[in-house]
Amino acid sequence: MNDSIDKLLALKTWAVVGLSNNSERAAFGVAKLLIEKGHQVIPVHPKAETVHGQKGYEKLSDVPFPIDVVDIFVNSDLAGEVVDSAIAINAKGVWLQLDVIDQSAVERAENAGLIAVMNRCPAIEYRKRP
Repeated sequence: MNDSIDKLLALKTWAVVGLSNNSERAAFGVAKLLIEKGHQVIPVHPKAETVHGQKGYEKLSDVPFPIDVVDIFVNSDLAGEVVDSAIAINAKGVWLQLDVIDQSAVERAENAGLIAVMNRCPAIEYRKRP
């Protein structure tokens, strides 16, 4: 798991699915930290809002350039659909946030050659590092 985490954290372009301008949501703070750590963050949300100065898109397939990591901040019952979209756009990895659990989706991602992390948070993982 730590090897997968390190590989994903090394990738630069992250689509954060579920990211909106609601500062009360975890995605808002995690996206801010990812930007501070040098990542390009692409908000993906049905409202397609600009968040932290980054242009938003309604869905992954609308993003007009390659995405390295799809960071998933949706309910577990919606995560599989997002993982399938990540596979379809040839992302390099998927990151299912804390309490986002879909083992079969993770297996589909891994079988398609993506790096997958589930039930972890990149902000917490960054804080563990020196």
